Amino acid sequence: MISTSASITDSAPPLLVVEDSNEDFEALNRFLSRSPHAISVHRCINGDQALAYLYQQGRYEEPSSAPRPGMILLDLNLPGTDGRDLLCQIKRDDRLKTIPVVVFTTSNNPKDIEACYRKGANSYIIKPVNFNLLRQSVQTVMDYWFAISTLPQPCPEA
Repeated sequence: MISTSASITDSAPPLLVVEDSNEDFEALNRFLSRSPHAISVHRCINGDQALAYLYQQGRYEEPSSAPRPGMILLDLNLPGTDGRDLLCQIKRDDRLKTIPVVVFTTSNNPKDIEACYRKGANSYIIKPVNFNLLRQSVQTVMDYWFAISTLPQPCPEA
């Protein structure tokens, strides 16, 4: 787990980043660490690990090791269960489907974009290659989801 600095209350839900690229994650984490928002960050490197996290299974059985995320930042091209399948599983599950999922990927394929929105993605962002545009994109996403919008609370267990 990685925490960023100051400003949003301690009760801000964590961000779950599902990203297999160490380089992309490190760049993202550098931006988040400079953000004015205090957001704890959890990372999963593939869809299977993300499912274990979301369902608190395996090494994530302890609730403190896998708190419910306020948002999921999802890469599409992952080993094992890819981001497309993971998005479907999240949005089909009544306990998870209210978690906003922002697809953050290099794919600019119109079929991927349409399919992700049809499957319930809340946003689709193509990772900019330019460092400054990437920083701006990440900051805009964090500002919107963690400062401007009201995130849903977890549904009580039935």
